[in-house]
Amino acid sequence: MERPASRTIRLALGFVFVLATVAVHRSPAASAPSGWRPGPLLQKMLDGPLADAEEIVFAVRVSGRDHWYVNFGYYSCDYGPPAERNFGKYPDGQVLRGYGDGGRLCRLNLRTGELKVLLDDPLGGVRDPQVHYDGKKILFSYRRGGTPTYHLYEINIDGTGLRQLTDGPDDDIEPTYLPDGGIMFCSSRCRRFVNCWYTRVATLYRCDGNGRHIRMISSNNDHDNTPWMLPDGRVMYMRWEYVDRSQVHFHHLWTVNPDGTGQMVLFGNEIGGIAMLDAKPIPGTDKIVVSFSPGHGRPEHQGHVTVVDLKAGPDVMAAARRISRGPAIYRDPCAITEDCFLVASREGILIMDGQGNREVIYRLPPTDRHMECHEPRPLRPRPREPVIPSRVDLSQPTGQLVLADIYRGRNLDGVKRGEIKKLLVLEQLPMPVHFSGGMESISIGGTFTLARILGTVPVEPDGSAYMELPALRSLFFVALDENDLSVKRMQSFVTLQPGERTGCVGCHEQRSQTVTAFPKDLLALRRSPSRIEPISDVPDVFDFPRDIQPILDRHCVECHNPDRYEGRVDLSGDHTPGFSVAYWNITKYGLVADGRNQPYGNRPPRTIGSSASRLMQYLDGSHHGARLTDHERKMVRLWIESSAVYAGTYAALGCGQYPVALPIGAMYRRCGQCHAKKVRDRRGRPTQVVRFGASTNLQSLCNLTRPEKSILVRAPLAAKAGGLGLCSKEVFASSDDPDYQQILVAIRAAAARLQEGKRFDMPGFRPNKHYIREMQRFGFLPKDLGPEARIDPYATDRAYWRSFWYRPHRRSRLSTMLERSPGR
Repeated sequence: MERPASRTIRLALGFVFVLATVAVHRSPAASAPSGWRPGPLLQKMLDGPLADAEEIVFAVRVSGRDHWYVNFGYYSCDYGPPAERNFGKYPDGQVLRGYGDGGRLCRLNLRTGELKVLLDDPLGGVRDPQVHYDGKKILFSYRRGGTPTYHLYEINIDGTGLRQLTDGPDDDIEPTYLPDGGIMFCSSRCRRFVNCWYTRVATLYRCDGNGRHIRMISSNNDHDNTPWMLPDGRVMYMRWEYVDRSQVHFHHLWTVNPDGTGQMVLFGNEIGGIAMLDAKPIPGTDKIVVSFSPGHGRPEHQGHVTVVDLKAGPDVMAAARRISRGPAIYRDPCAITEDCFLVASREGILIMDGQGNREVIYRLPPTDRHMECHEPRPLRPRPREPVIPSRVDLSQPTGQLVLADIYRGRNLDGVKRGEIKKLLVLEQLPMPVHFSGGMESISIGGTFTLARILGTVPVEPDGSAYMELPALRSLFFVALDENDLSVKRMQSFVTLQPGERTGCVGCHEQRSQTVTAFPKDLLALRRSPSRIEPISDVPDVFDFPRDIQPILDRHCVECHNPDRYEGRVDLSGDHTPGFSVAYWNITKYGLVADGRNQPYGNRPPRTIGSSASRLMQYLDGSHHGARLTDHERKMVRLWIESSAVYAGTYAALGCGQYPVALPIGAMYRRCGQCHAKKVRDRRGRPTQVVRFGASTNLQSLCNLTRPEKSILVRAPLAAKAGGLGLCSKEVFASSDDPDYQQILVAIRAAAARLQEGKRFDMPGFRPNKHYIREMQRFGFLPKDLGPEARIDPYATDRAYWRSFWYRPHRRSRLSTMLERSPGR
């Protein structure tokens, strides 16, 4: 086999890269197979819709094995999912990577079967090709062998002229050409982690055609994915979000103008389930083709090839028609016509018609069984979409939003006109690192994300509002009544570009209906836009132990402590293995109503937030004289509206959790007769557990601050022995009982580990090494930080968050305008 010569490519700014095996080459393995001829379905397409597109390009690489979004970057820690541990170490030897080695960019002639390899890097990665409008060059993402990150490249269709467009320490993937000459792509330049997993996030960015003037388009906390042009000049993409709702149900289709303005739902967002990936328009129609990846999505976007008719609006699932047959094994669909699709799967590259008939048109040889084919695209010129004039003014730090009538919308039954007085404006805050699929230590089954309170803006009597909002921030709203209690929550977020002026009709308004006439002028537009009015005397980011526990100590703990235990509720600030006693009990008894990580995209009024939280009802003096001051009530109310979090810093993640290794034998001997429950484990196998009520976690009954005050041992201990004596029969007559002591010893052991390891609210706390590493990489902690150096996690978080604030004409570590790039 002829080996192409290595090529040294000298780029602008002095960059020198040696790219081995970069060439167009032919060899027996790359030539057309002997006797090759198109199959009947391919031949039918070549005689019809593919007559002017007899060649395609596609990528070959090692596929990711984790979630649909884990195919670039690295894991936050060295104990990630077992399936990924054999992918190898990140170059610094500290963390695992989300990709394997081996990548090619290929060009296939559909009539002759001849394959040309345009780029081959056995130690690198190739992905996301898109053919230019003129059909003469290909834009794609490439990770050079021996390097950790993907960047944008262009290459001529004959394999010459390889040019790097972007560089830096972060990944740039999934590029698409824009009709104005720019490029939109997804990038981990946003420097944040998935709020419910171990890996980096990529969100929308754009740059000029030569890689210059990179700027952030999306402020999403989680992934944007696979942007692609629509015929009308907008960009279609997948947006994953979970504000006040489940993290595994809402990854649906949105649109944005090429300048970043006008971000709007296209299909889904209120429909729980299905990850809608790799969407592309079907030429000559109002329809799109998309991979409907079941549930939370499959690795590498595998799903059902589905056609969606957009004329029905964003919420009609009947407008989606599955065309592929059998299991969800297809990815990267690309429409030639409504009856002709290029598709990839583990089998190779396929052609599929509108009835789901399919034919494999290219398979990898057996020597490449570790790799798979991806992203087939026709190699032919195509017309540019219309250019939507830019509405961005990069000299402005804010944008303006008009809400026409907050009372126009769905699921607003019972809300009377004039009832809503103001909007509470909050910002969901990006996460610099994460260590699990859960939300600990931010909440128990609630939010994954910290929220900052920015303040309020007024709503006029006619339901209109006109406001000035900070640009490039992930903002959401809570409608408040005259008592500042929640009426309706947004359950999504909005981003404005610098200088953008935009508007919305109402609150979750029906997108498929014509808007009835508005008044000739909205009351809110008779004045200048409202600036956000800050709320005085409250923290902008709440922390339960710091901000709420002192209020409970003053008004509640006298009765609700482990000794008096009134109502069987303990609201003391003692530590349990994961949270505090008070926070566990507030959650366990449902005293706070939040999104509860459930698959509801548009909840009815007053079902979550302060108005639906029973805790507020106990604080007005009617509950045994527990009357809070106005300021204390405001503190509790706003803590609830900002998602009722436990930790107020992301430094709490991945540490401070010290579960008790409870002695199973002693538990079954003394508690099993009444509390052993038959359940099935995660594999469906029958087993038994000791459970005290459906909502009680045994760990929540363990007090690591004062182990002898643990309800787990006090409840079954006889009252005459100093216990609570709550069991129907005497379990422990004395604290000298060997089983009692065995349980207590286990709790004390966990307490000792907590005292040594610390939690975020304890003196001497130090974040774990992975949080420190990421904050050093992002530039917010010094590289030479000593092992004993004091770290203020709250100040570190704030510096990280503020780095995303858009400041015109000011360069920051994560600047919106990045001039430096190797492409010229």
